[in-house]
Amino acid sequence: MSVTDTKTHPATEARRARLSTLAKAPAERLRALWATHAPEPPTHEVLRAPEIGTVMVRGRAGAVGAPFNLGEMTVTRCSVRLPSGAVGHGHVQGRDREAALAAALIDALAEDGQAEALEAAILAPLRDEAEARKTARATRAAATKVEFFTMVRGENA
Repeated sequence: MSVTDTKTHPATEARRARLSTLAKAPAERLRALWATHAPEPPTHEVLRAPEIGTVMVRGRAGAVGAPFNLGEMTVTRCSVRLPSGAVGHGHVQGRDREAALAAALIDALAEDGQAEALEAAILAPLRDEAEARKTARATRAAATKVEFFTMVRGENA
């Protein structure tokens, strides 16, 4: 399957959604949910220790214009392997090494057959909270909306 294929395997889409949710989650909330789900982390080998770097953030004017470089964002990434051979990757916003390790372990465990339990305990709450933040932001923005109208003057008619 090439990068340009428009159809992807359902497992690939599920992993993409999982990694996206983990990457966008507030680090403190991700760590809290992970600590509740797995007070003791599973046995694992660190393939790439949590490391901090930057990525270029790109944007589009009006979501349809030509892409432009908006600026850099700090991220932390990590990769782990479980004894079963399942490999997990984690990327999080900011400089939180523990959250990156937790994201990598969650991804590895999901790849190792624990996806349903992790969905219920960690991913669904993170998605629900993200949706609530999005709705609250949209509500605040809607409250500032100004309606403009033009009155037609009689002499121009």
